Amino acid sequence: MHKASNWLWGLVLILIGVVWGLSAMGLISFNVFFPGWWTLFIIVPCFIGLFDGDDDKTGNLIGLGIGIFLLLGCLSVVSIVTVWKLMVPVILVVVGLSIIFKDAFKKAIFKGAKKLNGQKGKEYWSTFSGQKLDFGGEEFEGCQLEAVFGGITCDLREAKIKEGAMIRATSIFGGITIRVPKDIEVKLVSTSMFGGASNQRKKVIEKEDAKTLYVDATCVFGGVEVK
Repeated sequence: MHKASNWLWGLVLILIGVVWGLSAMGLISFNVFFPGWWTLFIIVPCFIGLFDGDDDKTGNLIGLGIGIFLLLGCLSVVSIVTVWKLMVPVILVVVGLSIIFKDAFKKAIFKGAKKLNGQKGKEYWSTFSGQKLDFGGEEFEGCQLEAVFGGITCDLREAKIKEGAMIRATSIFGGITIRVPKDIEVKLVSTSMFGGASNQRKKVIEKEDAKTLYVDATCVFGGVEVK
């Protein structure tokens, strides 16, 4: 999915460059700074974000909706007053729908993690600071990671994972990076608001005895990455 977003960013930049160049040469008539041009800084990143590896697209959908509504208001297609009146209801509807479908999606993905629900593991905090966790040579059964205006790096590459483990990661204005062994299957679900979680690893061929790391991520203006 990251390749798709890279292609989209590339095409957007090429299109802007071509149109701007043709306009500068007088071959076409196009005002780069049309009414509401600044809304593209909201619309384009949110649209491309829909093709990233984040499982939860709520923040991108809300941002895309806000950007489009503001653009329509600037172009006088709809009244700017109407835009502001509808903005909050639209956000509430999107969030409500995401909660409903997220629960169903989460239940399907975490079906094999029922026996791990009681294994909360040790809790690690990082507030206005950074923390590096290395579980090399240790038996790992799970943990809770919380980064608030800070960062956490959790290294599991040399950890001993017997059957499976669960990590509950919360990132609020911060970042969490989880590094896992190559032979571990990762199943990720996320609840994101103007943030996102992504699994950057190549998919492991599923086997009957495959070990699985379940990651339940919550991101608010933050991010969680599995590498």
